[in-house]
Amino acid sequence: EVLPGASARLEWNASQSFAGGEVISPVVVLHGLRPGPVLCLTAGVHGDELNGVEIVRRITNEVDPKQLGGTIIAVPIVNLFGFSRNSRYLPDRRDLNRYFPGSRYGSIASRIAASFFENVVRHCDSLVDFHTGSFDRSNLPQVRADLADAEVQEFSRGFGATTVLHTPGARGMLRTAATLSGIPSVTFEVGGPGELQPGEIAHGVQAIHTLLHRLGMSRDLPVWGEPQPYFYESVWVRSDAGGVLLTQVALGQRVERGELLGKVIDPIHNIERELRSPVDGRVIGMAKNQVVLPGF
Repeated sequence: EVLPGASARLEWNASQSFAGGEVISPVVVLHGLRPGPVLCLTAGVHGDELNGVEIVRRITNEVDPKQLGGTIIAVPIVNLFGFSRNSRYLPDRRDLNRYFPGSRYGSIASRIAASFFENVVRHCDSLVDFHTGSFDRSNLPQVRADLADAEVQEFSRGFGATTVLHTPGARGMLRTAATLSGIPSVTFEVGGPGELQPGEIAHGVQAIHTLLHRLGMSRDLPVWGEPQPYFYESVWVRSDAGGVLLTQVALGQRVERGELLGKVIDPIHNIERELRSPVDGRVIGMAKNQVVLPGF
């Protein structure tokens, strides 16, 4: 029990380690003085995605439960196995974000997913699950939501000027399973894996403070300098050749059809191949400069 106007650091026992000990992950509960909704903030479902871990930590430190309406349930690290190894995956190489709502009798991924879903997620009225791009990719701060769901669409409007991308979500994703259980949920992509990015983290913190205001949980409203953009379709531009990628655009940049995005350079044969945009749009995700193969 967490009294109104108070906070508590609880423990969720995710599983057992190889040595048989418990795998304990913190669950921070901020219970406001005023009545209101229960908002769940989760991060670290992929253990190498660090920006969300810091965003959730800062929110729990900055929000005063005496000034809060409703309740925040915050879990900064869901996949403690992966976090301790700086790995996206669980020790058996499974992706935890493909196993929700899980099963008590399945693989370790299914069991962890079931435990978390039953003990944490089902107590929430809405949920924000933080992620980053994966494997040498970085994402513009963006909310990914199934905009065909009216409740999710309304929920997605609460993040200030943060870009919103319509994606139905795959089976087994935390946000998909939660939404199907009547808990409007979104994925909040912020930056790239394996590092802490101060600018992206600051954006995420401001977006959550804005969401708290929209949900009636906070009286403070952060100021944004532009309207919130919505996109209903996205496309990856892929290399048709191997070589070294040199990008010439930045995350968030608006581009026109035919505009040069970058080059793939074959240093062995001294050949340059251009990558051009097939559409008018905005760069919301991109690979970092690296060695690429056809199809990257």
